Amino acid sequence: MLRRSLLALTLGVALAGEAQALEYRSVAVPLTIFRDAPSAQGKKLYIVREGMPLEVLVQVEGWTKVRDAEGTIAWVERSSLGTKRTLVVTAATAEIRQNPSPEAPVVFQAEKWVALEWVEPAAPGWVRVRHKDGQSGYVRVTQVWGL
Repeated sequence: MLRRSLLALTLGVALAGEAQALEYRSVAVPLTIFRDAPSAQGKKLYIVREGMPLEVLVQVEGWTKVRDAEGTIAWVERSSLGTKRTLVVTAATAEIRQNPSPEAPVVFQAEKWVALEWVEPAAPGWVRVRHKDGQSGYVRVTQVWGL
C-alpha cells in the first residue's frame, strides 16, 4: 500500500512538473506594445522590438500575458508573437564561442539586450545561437535569458 502511494505521489509530481514547463515566444513584428490589460484600450506600458523573447503566462481571446527578461508582466496581442525561438543577452557582454567550452576561441561578442536566435541545446550549461548577421556559436546559459 505504501509503495503504491509513493508511486502515485511520484507520478503526480512528475506530471505537475511537465504541466508547468515554460513556454517562450518571440516578438515577430517590428514593434509591439506592452499593455496593462488584454485590450486595445489597455494602458500602453512600453514598446518591445522584434526578436525579443517573452515567457508566455496566459492566453485569452487574441491576447497573451507575458513576462520579459526584466520580470515585467504585461499583455500583448497574440498576433504579434511568432514561433521563432530567441534568447536575449543578460550579461554585460556575452562571449559566443566556437565550441561549448570556456577554452574555445571566441567567434563574436554580443552586448546586453542583443537578441540571438536559439539553434539547439549543446553540452550542459551551453546553448548554440545565431546572430542576425549569420554568425553562430555557443554561449553559456548564464549569459542569456529565454530558456
